Amino acid sequence: MIEMYVKSVAFFEEGGGFAVLLCDKNNKMVLPIFIGPLEAQSIALALEKQKFPRPLTHDLMVEIMQKFSISIQKAVITDIRDGTYYAEIYLKDYNNVISVIDSRPSDAIALALRVNCPIYMTPKLIEFTYKYEELIPQ
Repeated sequence: MIEMYVKSVAFFEEGGGFAVLLCDKNNKMVLPIFIGPLEAQSIALALEKQKFPRPLTHDLMVEIMQKFSISIQKAVITDIRDGTYYAEIYLKDYNNVISVIDSRPSDAIALALRVNCPIYMTPKLIEFTYKYEELIPQ
């Protein structure tokens, strides 16, 4: 697996949509994943460490998990099929049992950012990445 981090959430005028830009630790490759506006907002808020008086959906999910002694271990972008990315969230419960949950990448990333856990992608997704300098202005 390749560890990634969220560089930013970007708006692409061409397609009129948002993408979360995942970069490898060496800033050599970028995996853009197109997401909806609400998911983009949730990820952007987590990147900026903004808190609201009332919990938003991903904040609520984290709070529930913490209440029941469940921790998020990692988020993994696992696959792409028919243009749709897939992800998994690895959870550890109070008995140290690991469970793997199917997830949309946007939810996995939004949760991972809130608990500061690593984000990975599987090596087979390298062919869908771009060179860092192609997408990230210098």
